[in-house]
Amino acid sequence: MRCMVCEKFSLTHICSICQKNLLSPTLHKRKILGSIPVYSFYPYDAIEALLLTKHTDVGFYIYTLLAKNSFSKFANEWSYENRVASIGIDDNSKSGYSHTAVLNNALKSANITPYFGKLRAQNPYKYAGKSVEERLINPRNFNTLPFKEDEVILVDDIVTTGSTLTEAAEALGANGKKVILCLTLTDAENK
Repeated sequence: MRCMVCEKFSLTHICSICQKNLLSPTLHKRKILGSIPVYSFYPYDAIEALLLTKHTDVGFYIYTLLAKNSFSKFANEWSYENRVASIGIDDNSKSGYSHTAVLNNALKSANITPYFGKLRAQNPYKYAGKSVEERLINPRNFNTLPFKEDEVILVDDIVTTGSTLTEAAEALGANGKKVILCLTLTDAENK
C-alpha cells in the first residue's frame, strides 16, 4: 500500500515519516462550564481532510492512527491521584464503527478505564454545520448508564461551540459524576 500523504510504500495508511511530520500533537485548551478544560490535539486545518474520512471505509484506520498519535500518548503520560473513567460522546456505530469509541479506546492506561455505550444521545439531530442557535434548540438529551468511577474524561473528535460537551457534562453531573476534563482531536472554533 502507499502512504495517503506522500505516496511512498507503507504498511500503514499514513507512513511513519508523515505521521511524525504531520501528526505530532500541539495542545490547544479552552474551557466549558467555566472550569472544565477541553484539550484538543491538532489545529483543525491540519487534519480537516483526515476528519472527513470519518464515514468512509478508510476512516477507521485514519482515526486509529490519529488516536495512537494523540490520545494514547496523552494517556501514557497523564497521571492523576484517582482512577477515572473515559466516556466517548454518543459512541454508536455508524459507518461500520464508532469514531469516538476508537478515540476512547486509545485512552486505556494505568489511570484511565474506557467505557462504551454509557452516554447516548436520544435526539439523532445532526449538528455538523449547524449554528449555535440550532444546536441549543435541538439538545442531544443524553441518556447515561452506570459505571463505578466518579470522575470522568469526556471524549469527542471535534469541539465547535462546546454545546455537546457541556450537555454531556451536565447529564453526567446529574448522575453524580464529575467531568474533570474533555479531550478532542481538534477545536473547530479556531479554523
